[in-house]
Amino acid sequence: MKGRRLAWFSTALMLTVCTSVSAQSPAASAPSTPASAERLATQVCATCHGPKGESRISPAFPRLAGQQADYIESQLKAFRDRSRGDPMAQAFMWGMASQLSDDVITQLAAYFAAQKPVKSAAAAPKLVATGRTIFTEGIPAANVVPCMSCHGQHAEGNASIPRLAGQHVEYLVKQLGLFKSEMRADAAAAIMHVNVAGMTFEQMEAVAAYESAQ
Repeated sequence: MKGRRLAWFSTALMLTVCTSVSAQSPAASAPSTPASAERLATQVCATCHGPKGESRISPAFPRLAGQQADYIESQLKAFRDRSRGDPMAQAFMWGMASQLSDDVITQLAAYFAAQKPVKSAAAAPKLVATGRTIFTEGIPAANVVPCMSCHGQHAEGNASIPRLAGQHVEYLVKQLGLFKSEMRADAAAAIMHVNVAGMTFEQMEAVAAYESAQ
């Protein structure tokens, strides 16, 4: 319980800091060049996601390093037009992305996609083994399809389908929970809700542990 309270406090503190930074962001006037995108990433996005998208400060903020460029671009546009709705999106990313032009979004996506992905530490072997089975075979009895069928053999993603490999376990579990509860709204929400509706929290944690370790 104490650990959870500390985690929530840390997230709330970081959200406050990040929101403060977003309010002062020069994104609206930033030229759409690779160099300016790198400055924006390292001076503004870095507060939460790290200068290269490695997100070492808090697992509440996803790792962007090595993420599919198309996915980053689609999510930033969804934040901007508010078609992606979930608690963190509404509290922070809606405001941040509202200042970004299409060109800036494209350059930011290219910058983070070009960074070296972070390798996560391996979780408990038994948990990872359970997650591997779910990832590669699904859970037929619960109508859960194999994650591999969309996210790739090594959870690398493809185009607008996100890379899950190396992502924070906590972040992955949170997103699965948001899809299951229908608290996340975006282009993938309807599909993902169906895919995870039959999963338990323990199964979500297992598959997230496996994906994170890839």
